[in-house]
Amino acid sequence: MSVLLVGTLDTKGVEVGYVRDRLRTAGLPVLVLDAGVLGPPAFAADIPREQVFAAAGTTAEAVRAAGDRGRAVTLAAEGAAKLAAELHRDGQLSGVLSLGGSAGTAIGTAAMRALPVGVPKLMVSTMASGPVRDYVGTRDIMMLHSVVDISGLNRISRAVLGNVAAAMAGMLSSKFQVPGSKLEDKPVVAATMFGVTTPCVEAARAVLEAAGYEVLVFHATGTGGRTMEGLVRDGLIAGVLDITTTELADELAGGVLSAGPDRLTAAGEMGVPQVISVGALDMVNFGPPETTPDRYKDRLFYRHNPSVTLMRTTPEEMAALGAELARKAAAARGPTAVLLPLRGVSAIDAAGKPFWNPEADAALFGAIRQGIEVIELDSHINDRAFAEAAARKLLELMRRPPAA
Repeated sequence: MSVLLVGTLDTKGVEVGYVRDRLRTAGLPVLVLDAGVLGPPAFAADIPREQVFAAAGTTAEAVRAAGDRGRAVTLAAEGAAKLAAELHRDGQLSGVLSLGGSAGTAIGTAAMRALPVGVPKLMVSTMASGPVRDYVGTRDIMMLHSVVDISGLNRISRAVLGNVAAAMAGMLSSKFQVPGSKLEDKPVVAATMFGVTTPCVEAARAVLEAAGYEVLVFHATGTGGRTMEGLVRDGLIAGVLDITTTELADELAGGVLSAGPDRLTAAGEMGVPQVISVGALDMVNFGPPETTPDRYKDRLFYRHNPSVTLMRTTPEEMAALGAELARKAAAARGPTAVLLPLRGVSAIDAAGKPFWNPEADAALFGAIRQGIEVIELDSHINDRAFAEAAARKLLELMRRPPAA
């Protein structure tokens, strides 16, 4: 298997060649993919640009004639991603390394996002010291700041590029394994958690692990929810304990931790058994207090920490969230159960706590009941009884035979 080295050989050919040579010196086979289009390549690539653009359904000549740099980058990213996925499927790819500016980063990380978690992915980028969410997405991509622009070799760029080649060599030469570990043989359950639902998820995880499952816990921060749903669609998850559906509230009210409109759909579409609850639907997340939208100036807020301000959802918002949750749960193709904790949905939604609002919770529960059959427990979401009931219900659903 080879390291896929992605770069634009018309503008970054010297630097790509340097990294290629460093990788080969370390004993690693390398396939160079040329994603350039405007000028001639600095050297012949193993995967030429013609092949890259053909994978995107066009030709290098057509892209060059159009003279649209933005469109060229989009097509190069599409082609690189398709080819990387094919190489991995065919057992020819061991890792991906790329270097570039904004365009090269868009292309290189597109190829990386097409690969499953666990395949080494290294991106040397002029963009790595800024916001990288769009580049990383839900994959395990390592971003390394290039410090100087990737424009020629000098004492800084040689050090950075040499280090990244050594990092790739290190990852491929030493796969960490726990002696005697049988984790790979265990079916995997995904669970969603927030700080305000931690006791519930921790107690439920103990039950699931005792039953022989490996539990992956995802922080419901938008990225966490999207990552979990991506792994479900990748076919890696045997069951979902979706205790903390709070990302739905951020999507509804414009909070900063939305996972998008497709949250709470993957398990249903894939027929994966799931237990759904209403953890932290009492809150919408914003940044520091001064960042909260003016339209919410009269709402109830709670300062979770200096960087996070929580806004209590209203009865109207809770009813809308309940209707959405019920609709998505009812559409599921696989075994699904919805559990409601009648004494509160988060650590700060309990008698005497800042977000305690029985009217709002009742609106949530009522809307869910109208759309789907539920299991109601006279307990708080963080009570051990609720956690264990949720875990046991998921175990029951996962042991059911698949629907014909």
